[in-house]
Amino acid sequence: MDEPRFLSGQFLLALPGIGDPRFEKAVIAMCVHDEAGALGIGLGRIIPRIGFHTLLRQLEIDPGVAPDVPIHLGGPVEPQRGFILHTLDWSGEDSIEVSGRWALTATLDILRAIAEGRGPSRWVAALGYAGWGEGQLDREMAGHGWFATPGGDALLYDCDVKSRWENAFKSAGIDPRLLTSDFGTA
Repeated sequence: MDEPRFLSGQFLLALPGIGDPRFEKAVIAMCVHDEAGALGIGLGRIIPRIGFHTLLRQLEIDPGVAPDVPIHLGGPVEPQRGFILHTLDWSGEDSIEVSGRWALTATLDILRAIAEGRGPSRWVAALGYAGWGEGQLDREMAGHGWFATPGGDALLYDCDVKSRWENAFKSAGIDPRLLTSDFGTA
């Protein structure tokens, strides 16, 4: 088997026919990918009827100046756990810098900072994450379930969730209309 290709700081896109409806047209910002496994935050779907203000109030944090943005469905693992993907201009005690591109924070201090207007300049909120055990993502990549692309800040912060999957493929020079769920062998 080839050496694993570590994908931290890239976007993982579900290919058509991935076989798991939870990941249909998934766009995942990869935050950790190493020998022990992988963790990413899904950005392809939002959670209906829950905005950022609702989340803050549930945590007894005054929304203050925070915008009431949608919350992304970060993945099927721990859907009650919150994550903020954000620019590197803010860092908390438990923030993880991801390949010099963005940071991931999952503590209340970032929520308070955003509400008070002293948080990161750009951010995305999600509940849950996508996770893979040791070697699992590498096997799925070899099985033609996923495509990795560097994407960019516009894809992370500016892109509408409904067009993110398509735009992510286009950023890699791929017309997603030409993708098929039928795979063969050479």
